Amino acid sequence: MVKNYIVLLLLFFSVSTNAQFAQLSETSEISIITIGPGAELYDKFGHSAFRIQDSINGMDVVFNYGEYDFNTPNFYLKFAQGKLLYQLGVDYYKNFYPRYVAQNRWMKEQVLNLTHSEKQELSDFLWNNARPENKKYKYDFFYDNCATKMRDVVWTVLGKQLEFNDDHITEELTFRQLIQLNLEANSWGSLGIDTALGAIIDTKAKPIEYQFLPEYVFQGAANAYINRNGEKVSLVKTTNTLYKNTPTPPQSNFFLSPLFILGLIGVLIVFITYRDFKTNKRSRYLDLIIFLSTGIIGILLFLLWFATDHSATANNYNLLWAFPISIFVIVAVAKKDISPNMKRYFMLLLVLLSLLTLHWITGVQVFAIGLLPLLIALAIRYIFLVYYVGKK
Repeated sequence: MVKNYIVLLLLFFSVSTNAQFAQLSETSEISIITIGPGAELYDKFGHSAFRIQDSINGMDVVFNYGEYDFNTPNFYLKFAQGKLLYQLGVDYYKNFYPRYVAQNRWMKEQVLNLTHSEKQELSDFLWNNARPENKKYKYDFFYDNCATKMRDVVWTVLGKQLEFNDDHITEELTFRQLIQLNLEANSWGSLGIDTALGAIIDTKAKPIEYQFLPEYVFQGAANAYINRNGEKVSLVKTTNTLYKNTPTPPQSNFFLSPLFILGLIGVLIVFITYRDFKTNKRSRYLDLIIFLSTGIIGILLFLLWFATDHSATANNYNLLWAFPISIFVIVAVAKKDISPNMKRYFMLLLVLLSLLTLHWITGVQVFAIGLLPLLIALAIRYIFLVYYVGKK
């Protein structure tokens, strides 16, 4: 083990001094590894990496663009702001492989159909990119991640020789729909993503843009060609299954799902509202909780839109139900004798919910299905508040 790490350190030293790794042999191979989804939310979309094998030189290493440094100063703040730098890591394949086997994630390998000079150029690019001054990059979920790096690096090396066909893309999906292919619609992960990400991801993705997901990198490489000496040759020479996982049944529990939990909350809000209507009273503590909760969520969504570098959190119309201004009226709402002037604000909230419904119907933005019972309950509560204040 110690010997292996010494060799790896020597490889890095060679890179830093010569900006180029040793010459690959004629029998060397470079491939794209695609890894299936895992159990955790951040693993649901799969993973991609490069592999360089050269048995003559005793090399079998993996280049992984999906790493980041937990020791980065203000790590969580930078992550929230979209300013966290990801980096290219290099590891031995024999260390890389068992990690994903232990997670029961399938692994496929596409050996690239490259000439010796193209392999050398790709290898040199990766080793140079792994140098400390080059390895970090600003991550973007849709346009610059571990998957898009596979496409972009090969594109950089092959240039105009590389041609991606898109006839394997038979549907027209939005970025949100592509994300949801990997998630259960009625799950907390799905709800969190649909709430945090804005209308910008409800635009149709171009076929080449599907490759922010590893599975579509796999499909795209399988349907790509290299124009070499007037002849089209497939980018992928052979495809190998490195590990076939054991399928596990979904372990979803409806009684812990957003639709059920938020449905219970919605029913509770409607029940209390009906009781208030019958007794001609107002449960001000319920209103305090509603306005405090929606106001805080609204402020967080507002900050994600305007105070971060995340491109996907822009134009988020969840602010129509999680209205940030509500945080500033909680004192007025909490009073026993509510001001008649609040009627206008409650009517504004109803108008905002109407706009949200219009956005949803017309496809401007798709909202989490788990929110539906809560949104209906909020509308009923706001209608009651307009009626209640109007009687004063």
